Amino acid sequence: MKFSHIGRIALALVSSLALGLGMTACGGYTVGYVYILNGPGANNAAGNVITGYKQDNLTGNLAPIVRSPFSSGGSNPVSAAVMPGGRFLFVLNQGAGGTGTGICGSSGGVSVFSIGGDGVLNFQNCYATQGSTPVWLTTDTSGKYLYILDQVAPCGGTGQPTCTTLCPQGASTCGDITAFSIDGGTGQLTLVTNAQVKNSGGTQLTYFPVGPKPIMMRMMPSNSYIFVADQGDSTVFPYAVNSNTGQLTQTQNSTLSTGAQEITSITVSPNGSYLYITDGTGNKLLPYTVGPNGALQSLAGGAVANDPAASNPSYVVVDSQTQFLYMMNQNSTNVNNANSSITAYNITSNGQLQEMNGSPFSSGSGPNCAVEDPSNQYLYVSNFNDKTVTGYIINRAYGTLAPLNRATKFDTTSNPTCLVISQYTSA
Repeated sequence: MKFSHIGRIALALVSSLALGLGMTACGGYTVGYVYILNGPGANNAAGNVITGYKQDNLTGNLAPIVRSPFSSGGSNPVSAAVMPGGRFLFVLNQGAGGTGTGICGSSGGVSVFSIGGDGVLNFQNCYATQGSTPVWLTTDTSGKYLYILDQVAPCGGTGQPTCTTLCPQGASTCGDITAFSIDGGTGQLTLVTNAQVKNSGGTQLTYFPVGPKPIMMRMMPSNSYIFVADQGDSTVFPYAVNSNTGQLTQTQNSTLSTGAQEITSITVSPNGSYLYITDGTGNKLLPYTVGPNGALQSLAGGAVANDPAASNPSYVVVDSQTQFLYMMNQNSTNVNNANSSITAYNITSNGQLQEMNGSPFSSGSGPNCAVEDPSNQYLYVSNFNDKTVTGYIINRAYGTLAPLNRATKFDTTSNPTCLVISQYTSA
């Protein structure tokens, strides 16, 4: 086939536009990059890596990123966050897992990656947390600060205050938050010390204490508060955040006792009005309103029982419009879906939950993390047991979930621990 001179120019323009928008030959354009954390590999399988996919806007389909998988820079990656604007990816390695300890070493730490063109990750540096057994990290929405949650604070050590003096409610052991400021140009991290508490030598503490056995924390969209879910005593511990300095200050509000049998996850709605907690053993959701001063109050109606066909909720996510809530269930009583499922709810105007028609929806085995894509069309869920990520189309009118039109499951390198999405960038 021959093209006229004008036709060749037009074709070239279309091709240039496709490249500029990240378009693919068999779909729409790339709207985001999905990064899946993979724990230590079993039976000599590759582990401690990040599996990268490009997300197609038109179909939701995932296509591998060039050079994927990438080393996580350490052992046992468990949590990740993308800096607002999509320039850097922060990966938290818990440590002490697998044979490849990477640059961060066997004790764990935060790996910093720049996100290049086509979603390729480039390792920058590694930073140690102040405690041990790190489990979660988050950035503020301005991209100025990074916060890491450790399950074990270094209190009681040489030169450190005793744990019963330092820990909330006089606990004998507790966790901590390590805070860093972020250089927006390089991704470099600088430790933010605790200006309110000093050690025996008169030096500011290098961390902020929280409750016993913390498992997850969430920041308010306004960056005003951080809420920490403590599994050790079934409480939620609040900190007020100084947006100018990154300092954390314990609020006058007392620690919230939830009464949960086993807190497994926590989330704050994107509109900042509600906080939801999953109780794994109790098989229910605990909804709260968030007051203007960060105070939490149980929502009218109290706890919401899980669907009778589902059990052991492990993770919860609210869509970007605060319309829908999706709860991942590790187990199921449904004989047609014996392993796992997703219970879905509509969120009413007062934050209460109404289960959707068709819920619970089928999932992969062992769902443990979920994220909505940048275009608000799709939900992606990591499944630990079958080493996959499952993609769903979100019905924007009703919130129901449907399989993607093409492939529905996408392989991970080993057992995934969580996943994040960065919005598409051309450089």
